[in-house]
Amino acid sequence: MFNPMDFNARELMTRNRVTEALCLSSPSLPKVLEATRAPLLEFVQADSMALCLMRVAPSLDFRWHVPGPRIPILEEYAGVVDHDFLRDPILAQPGVPICDSQLLSRGEYERTLIYQRSLELEPRLEHILAVLVPIRPGLVGALAFYRHERSPFSSQSITALSSLTSHIAGTLGTCHDYQDLTARTQLLQELYHRKDCAFLLVEPPTREVFRSLHATALLERWFTASDLHASGLPRVLQEQLDALVRMDADSRVGRNLWVVNHPEGYRTCRFVQLPAGDGPRQWALLLSELPHSIPLPLHMQRALTPRELDIARGVLRNWSNGQIADELKISGQTVKAHVRNLFDKLGVDGRADFLYQAARLNRPV
Repeated sequence: MFNPMDFNARELMTRNRVTEALCLSSPSLPKVLEATRAPLLEFVQADSMALCLMRVAPSLDFRWHVPGPRIPILEEYAGVVDHDFLRDPILAQPGVPICDSQLLSRGEYERTLIYQRSLELEPRLEHILAVLVPIRPGLVGALAFYRHERSPFSSQSITALSSLTSHIAGTLGTCHDYQDLTARTQLLQELYHRKDCAFLLVEPPTREVFRSLHATALLERWFTASDLHASGLPRVLQEQLDALVRMDADSRVGRNLWVVNHPEGYRTCRFVQLPAGDGPRQWALLLSELPHSIPLPLHMQRALTPRELDIARGVLRNWSNGQIADELKISGQTVKAHVRNLFDKLGVDGRADFLYQAARLNRPV
């Protein structure tokens, strides 16, 4: 969570450089890491950094990306992965930065295989700070920072990294999406022709650049002429787009999805700020219709406890916390706590995003 009061003026300026690099750099992951490396290292007060993309299902698989100078121990990570004392703690607490000194005494740390091997290979990993960033179901990123001299990471470094996790997650998600989209042009063609899903490209404040084949039919079914803004977009979508454009990157987190519960199903619009090109920044508005009865995807089921499963199914039925509490004979506060925990586990921003992701994964587009 970002609180400006946690930082001095210089730190805030450095953080702004990081968020600008995350937003404005190429959707290519190596280029993003290179663009953010210098301000990130300054902000977190580290000497080097690396990102490990991990697929956790059906089995653990990983790939390291290292901007800047090589870190040889990461090139043989497969041989030391079972001795990575930070892996399980960060997997258990996504979004929470954890450092070596929180888990081990100095003597214990110096006896670890990772530290001993780093002495042999150089650079020495005298201290490690890492955070797990959920990207997509089954895919996470472990962002690690290293100090090569004996100076432990401070609480300020932890606070600094914590303030950026939502931005980093969004950028990694964008990079992942970009990679998929560029590799699957045939899938985009299918999306263009689908009658129940459509998209528009808009250049704020009001210029529509392009719309897919069925976008007009979908919008005409959802809205009447009196619902339209002068731009031609439905007023409610135009107003949300205007609000998002005015927001800074922190304020946009969790607010880029519009959902309406209609008798025919959920009507959704996801607002996606596209990477900057040569011209003005554009936004994609992804429109879709989702059925009311949404089964919970299997990999989501596996991530939840039995009680969280019961509550997740209630959320997918569009029940309020009170309705779920009455059905399960538990308190509203207990339901609220379970909802918060299951959203954290699944890496979703809230109820609307949960409905959207569950439906999308049942019927990928």
